[in-house]
Amino acid sequence: MFPYKLSRYENQKRRDWNTFGQYLRNHRPPLALSRCSGAHVLEFLRYLDQFGKTKVHNPGCPFFGHPNPPAPCPCPLRQAWGSLDALIGRLRAAYEENGGPPESNPFGARAVRLYLREVRDSQAKARGISYEKKKRKRPPPATTSSRPMPQPPPLPPLQHHHLHGESSGGSSIGLLTGLTMDGHHGNGGGGGAGERSFP
Repeated sequence: MFPYKLSRYENQKRRDWNTFGQYLRNHRPPLALSRCSGAHVLEFLRYLDQFGKTKVHNPGCPFFGHPNPPAPCPCPLRQAWGSLDALIGRLRAAYEENGGPPESNPFGARAVRLYLREVRDSQAKARGISYEKKKRKRPPPATTSSRPMPQPPPLPPLQHHHLHGESSGGSSIGLLTGLTMDGHHGNGGGGGAGERSFP
């Protein structure tokens, strides 16, 4: 038993690390972690494709590049690029947490990064999904903060006329501050035109 509850990320990372260890043990011939290279990581990623659930259309498929195909097709299921990218991130961290030297981390190899980029681009083209477009949709923070504050609507013409017509040399702002909620002047005014209500 662990003294504290592991997070979902930590649990997933442990499962992924155990799966990769099992893959190395079942390798023919069995492969030690110290001899594992980026090429072996690529073998592992291609091995995982058989368990994928993402439809990736072949170039000859009539639904190639269609984001929502209207009918089924015989194209294969693959591991989605996002799943593979997250998996490699967890395994890269687990490798170093289990004593692997960072400078020889096979999950950070250049070949693995190029493979993930290739999978992302090919899946985006086959499924009609642009990952770059999603990023551009976000408005820059500078524009949102520099928006001008909305101005209050102007007074109706009739009320504006009454304010100017009934003020004896005073400003309309002073009359506005003396109004009550029902449109009458509050306490502190004399009789006459000053107590007339708005229509």
